[in-house]
Amino acid sequence: MKKLYRVKKNREFTRIMNQKRFVSCPAFSVYYAPRAETISRIGISVGKKLGGAVVRNKVKRQVRMMVQHITGFDEKFDCIILVRMAYLKQAFAENEHDLAKSFTTIRLKSSALSIKETHETTAQ
Repeated sequence: MKKLYRVKKNREFTRIMNQKRFVSCPAFSVYYAPRAETISRIGISVGKKLGGAVVRNKVKRQVRMMVQHITGFDEKFDCIILVRMAYLKQAFAENEHDLAKSFTTIRLKSSALSIKETHETTAQ
């Protein structure tokens, strides 16, 4: 995943997470917000509870590869992926399936949100 597609700054993380729109599954919590740039960007957060630096970096590399397989970075949203403890208990394929399912749910919710906002602006 290119650095162009990553959310890196703390204020960007907080902007997305303060929207309080998220989808959860056993291995991930994915927060999302309408994108601020011309392309969608993704941030990955792995807590210290998952393990040492080596384990956390491995998990981040794996999640980046999953994201590359799942999305083309032309989505209508930016998102933050929080990795949970259940990630380590599942196989790579199961985790990828969970993340793909989460992204599908977000696509549906974000399209419904954009339709709802369009109706609200035309009604006013």
